[in-house]
Amino acid sequence: MEKKWYNFIISVDQPPEGSSEEKATSESRKAPGAPASAAQTVAEIASAAAMNPTFTTPVSNPTSFDEIYHAAEIVDPSHGYTILKVADMLQSEYIRSLAPTVKRSSILLALEAAGVKIQGVIEDAVRRDRALDTYEHVQEKALHELEAHKLEENRQVQAELDRIAAEHQAQIQKNNDEIAKEKERFYGWRLKKQQEEQKIHDAVSYFVTENPITTGGPPSEPPAPPKPKGT
Repeated sequence: MEKKWYNFIISVDQPPEGSSEEKATSESRKAPGAPASAAQTVAEIASAAAMNPTFTTPVSNPTSFDEIYHAAEIVDPSHGYTILKVADMLQSEYIRSLAPTVKRSSILLALEAAGVKIQGVIEDAVRRDRALDTYEHVQEKALHELEAHKLEENRQVQAELDRIAAEHQAQIQKNNDEIAKEKERFYGWRLKKQQEEQKIHDAVSYFVTENPITTGGPPSEPPAPPKPKGT
């Protein structure tokens, strides 16, 4: 993937629009053997560093980019001018407020003074970028695998919950059916009991002034002993 800041470093100053220099440059681009554009230069540098990075050691702290670079065997050059150093230079209080063309010229001047080619800095940038992209894919793959595993685990747990819930629901229904059956038996028996009590009540009524036999629901207290008539 092409990064805009590659072009910021690589691109050259453009002549004013409509100038004779611009026209000459335009014509030269059309001619065979014309110099490569900034975009072409970036593509060539990226192609030169086309090999995907290999992580030789595990990354224990994904938030540490230095650890990621180390795991991808990206070693800082002896001169110390990595793309990260250049990025810091661009944010320096001395040049960060300058125009882009002046920033670019300042960086190129500093690199030239140190005997560093800009192509090496861009290659360093490409390697770091690809290391980050590769590690992103590694993490994304791990995330998808974890998600798939946990979703399957959730499915199994839900299936077990559904099975247990169905068993308990069946037990609840069975209990309710037993209660309903017992109520039906009891209320049927109560009706016959009341009929029996009525028959006893009617028979006793001939011999007592106050009938002690209940014919309704269950008595709240034991019935008083019968009182014979005439006493």
